[in-house]
Amino acid sequence: MSYKFLDMLTTDSVRAAQAENGAREQWEDFPGDRRFDHFDDRAAAFIAARDSFYMASVSENGWPYVQHRGGPPGFLKVLDDKTLGFADFRGNRQYISLGNVQADDRVALFMVDYPRRKRLKLLAHLAVHQLDDNPQLATRIIDTDYPGEPERLMTLTLESYDWNCPQHIVPRFTKDMVDLAAKPLQDEIARLTAENEELREKLGSQSG
Repeated sequence: MSYKFLDMLTTDSVRAAQAENGAREQWEDFPGDRRFDHFDDRAAAFIAARDSFYMASVSENGWPYVQHRGGPPGFLKVLDDKTLGFADFRGNRQYISLGNVQADDRVALFMVDYPRRKRLKLLAHLAVHQLDDNPQLATRIIDTDYPGEPERLMTLTLESYDWNCPQHIVPRFTKDMVDLAAKPLQDEIARLTAENEELREKLGSQSG
């Protein structure tokens, strides 16, 4: 059966490396249909919950370039079962990714859920859209309550994706997650503090 994600990346040199490390037979007849050429409910939910991802593109001189993209949870929109979209916010104005995809539209994305130790990687073709030319797309993609300034829109047409194993992912938590987890403890501390203050006042009035 086809394992599209790996098939797309398995060049002759990769096959040689697998063989040298005793892993070639593992992937030669990989069991099961692992094409992952459209987003199922699990993948769509995972993507919709992300507040960041890493995107790799390749320059015309052959050097890879990895860029971090971030925003509010769900800023990377699942437009349909083969298409993602996001707003390209104003940043440091180097425009390396933007320039790279003008010459070669192939990109790779890497998304990590650190608390749950899950990660998703995908291969796609990236297209650039101007804001004024695509008002309907802008409405679907741009979060109007986010303070970032979008310069353009980007859509990703999926080729294939795959799930990575959780090995070596160190759990990390956002400030909002920590605040939420700590709130019951903070509430209990506040209750005990108020109770102790009330008791001190009562003992003080009795001694007086």
